[in-house]
Amino acid sequence: MVDHFYFDERLGIPVPDLRVEWDEYSKETQQFILLHWEKIRGSIPDRIAELEQEINYKQAKLSDESDFPLSCKLNTEIAELASIINDLWLWYRADQTVSTKVHQ
Repeated sequence: MVDHFYFDERLGIPVPDLRVEWDEYSKETQQFILLHWEKIRGSIPDRIAELEQEINYKQAKLSDESDFPLSCKLNTEIAELASIINDLWLWYRADQTVSTKVHQ
């Protein structure tokens, strides 16, 4: 199962790493992949909430920051966290149709 996923350091979650076309996997392997992905997918909102807390913390620091270079650094970090959240939502939504196959 681990062969079909890799841990994405930036996103903080495992993501699919399918090396052949979906139909080339056996039905059993497809089922295992889908079930594993559903577990990962279910954790994405929690990961997003963690990142939102980091953003809120950095925004609070930014509102009190008078050092321009540090303000720029905080803004960059906030933008990167927002980008990660966007990518996580894309992963979360990308396979909603696939997730229905798990239950069929």
